Amino acid sequence: MRKIKSNPGLYFDYRDVKALQRYIDVYGRIEPISKTGLTAKQQRQLAVAVKRARHLALLPFVAER
Repeated sequence: MRKIKSNPGLYFDYRDVKALQRYIDVYGRIEPISKTGLTAKQQRQLAVAVKRARHLALLPFVAER
């Protein structure tokens, strides 16, 4: 994944699964800031959105084999 230019108006919604999948690697882990290019605040919002989507079974906790 290449770095994505930070957008100050970027907002992560747990229901937008397609957008969240861009920030999850092949093992099902959230990509680090160094790869996403997000600010710290945006990275925290991303983590909360991914965790909420996982809890509601919109995203898997682990990758399929």
